[in-house]
Amino acid sequence: MSVTIEIPTAFRRFTGDTAKVECTPATVAGVLEQLTARYPALARHIRDEKGQIRQFLNVYLNEEDIRFLGGESCPVKDGDRVMLVPSIAGG
Repeated sequence: MSVTIEIPTAFRRFTGDTAKVECTPATVAGVLEQLTARYPALARHIRDEKGQIRQFLNVYLNEEDIRFLGGESCPVKDGDRVMLVPSIAGG
C-alpha cells in the first residue's frame, strides 16, 4: 500500500526540495509519523509542543479536511493523497 504526501513549497526546504513523498501507513497519524521520521527538521512545523497538529496547518486526505473525517486517526488506503496546507496570514 502506498500513500502520497504532497509537500507545500514552504516546507520543501526541510525535505531537500522534494514535492511528493511516498509512505505506507494505516492512518493519517502514521503518514505524519513516517514523514517526520524521514525529515526530522519538518517535525516542529507539523506538530506543536503537545504533539498536536499545529493550529495553522491544514491536513487534507484526498481533498477532504481530516477534521471532518475523524481527525488524524482516519484510515488511509492505497493510492490516497495527503496534502499539507499551511495557513498564510498577511495584510
